[in-house]
Amino acid sequence: MSYPTAVTISDVVHPNQIVIPSFSQRMHRSLDALYPADVAARTCQRLVELIDEFAADCQEIPPRTELFDETDVVLITYADQIREPGRAPLTTLHKFLRRHVQGVISGVHLLPFYPASSDGGFSVIDYSLVDPAVGRWEDVTAIGSDFRLMVDAVVNHISAHSPWFCQWLAGDPARHDFFIAVDPATDLSMVTRPRALPLLTPFETANGPRYVWTTFSADQVDLNYANPEVLLAITRVLLQFVTHGAGIIRLDAIAYLWKQLATCCIHLNQTHEVLRLWRTIIDAVAPDTLLITETNVPHAENVSYFGDGTNEAHLVYQFALPPLVLSSFQRGDASTLREWAASLETPSSTTTFFNFLSSHDGIGVRPVEEILPRDEIDTLCTLGAAHGGGVSYRAMPDGSVSPYEINTVYFDALAKADGDEPQDAQVDRFITAQSILLALAGVPAIYVHSLLGSRNWTEGPAHTGELRAINRQTLDRATLEADLADPASLRHQVFTRLLDRIRVRTSELAFHPNGPQTIIGGNPALFTIERTAPDGTSRVLCVHNVTNQPQRLTAGPEEGVRVRGVLEDLCSSVKVEVSLDGHVEVDVPPYGVRWLHQC
Repeated sequence: MSYPTAVTISDVVHPNQIVIPSFSQRMHRSLDALYPADVAARTCQRLVELIDEFAADCQEIPPRTELFDETDVVLITYADQIREPGRAPLTTLHKFLRRHVQGVISGVHLLPFYPASSDGGFSVIDYSLVDPAVGRWEDVTAIGSDFRLMVDAVVNHISAHSPWFCQWLAGDPARHDFFIAVDPATDLSMVTRPRALPLLTPFETANGPRYVWTTFSADQVDLNYANPEVLLAITRVLLQFVTHGAGIIRLDAIAYLWKQLATCCIHLNQTHEVLRLWRTIIDAVAPDTLLITETNVPHAENVSYFGDGTNEAHLVYQFALPPLVLSSFQRGDASTLREWAASLETPSSTTTFFNFLSSHDGIGVRPVEEILPRDEIDTLCTLGAAHGGGVSYRAMPDGSVSPYEINTVYFDALAKADGDEPQDAQVDRFITAQSILLALAGVPAIYVHSLLGSRNWTEGPAHTGELRAINRQTLDRATLEADLADPASLRHQVFTRLLDRIRVRTSELAFHPNGPQTIIGGNPALFTIERTAPDGTSRVLCVHNVTNQPQRLTAGPEEGVRVRGVLEDLCSSVKVEVSLDGHVEVDVPPYGVRWLHQC
């Protein structure tokens, strides 16, 4: 079979009908790198037909003037995070978001809302359905009509209870080679393990017992992308997400996507090629839809998913940020955070970091294995467990285990181990940590339990059997609303102050995700950065005190300061005048913030 000479959707698939001449060539290049020539040709033709099937619906999505800007802030939440009697959780969540955060927070990351069998929704049974327990597709698209919708594409694995896997177990030829069966005697010692669990799980099949590849758990069966039918099936899923209003698609655990024996099975070239193929397709049919890769790995490996800045992810998670910020506050020294931040760069104006401090998972420590010494990581783990938290481990090739993530809400992770501290100081510290997140170049993401000032749900692991449940408590709407209305409550104080800080960020051009960022030296107790609008029209000097003592910033051009004239703190009424030789002196209270705008 010869390759198709043109894309049947008129090579069009762009809302304004701009021809994308390289589309067909990019498709061929990726598929040729993955499959034999004849298989690649057939797969390309079927992908073209698949794209043609979805193109018209995708083109109905209104285009954006920019892929992202300073107004973009994403809230991470479960579909059933907030409940009330007699109402679908998605409807309750939407009503809560419209009442409390619309106009301040622009995007909503809905964690997996599909039917699932375990792992907080990440063991997906059917990608095409919304779990009836949380609502319907109409509820999802309704949220997408008010907020930029981010959805999870759990592309590495599927539930062991899914129809696809059950059909494979039964010997259905349509699911032949959808999954990976391996002789248990095979040497798999080179395979990178994210969990301290067996890599292979035995299952009884129509053809007898088989040992199946399960990277994350016995209930999460890895898909076999060496079979192009799997690639086609998951590409269909991604396009369906776009037609349901997804503006951002999160590619979960994509680093492990392709398996090849006698390799580490992480970050393989084939994995990057699949990502390039999906970027080609998404750019063609929905050029305003962003792809974000979830790769909880050391920083240098993580940023490889930007590709050349045009051909892989638009955003990558900034996984090193949560433990580095935590370490800065625990040590009262931002030097390591400052040094790391000074090294950050993205390859193009269409890429940026997805900055976060907390998520539905814990605080991953793998990303800082090459940044923080092991004793500091161990100290963070000990402190993270001080308020009822815990630590998850991964298996090492030599049979030992190593810390993988700290399971805790971020508020408690920051707290002093002895807990002997006024609530005001705890809130100040937490808001300062979140302010660092908001000030950095990139798109900030706030986990719902951070926005709501939640504490560790220590009963959660006992209820669910999962340590991560400590950070995943569902909330009763009436109780939550009462807490938010009480000025003395922790929830009220965190919620109102954090929303106010977000408002400041989203109204300032200097906080554009691609605005230049300069890390300012000087006092190590202060994390100081200068942000500049992309067009140079606005500058903000952002100063964050990571200690419980007053600090003074004294810095000038030699430390990187460029602001001039009179500076006004966007977070208070404080004004500071820069000296004629460009030096700034400003006092910062304990756990305080100064965002000094050049007037």
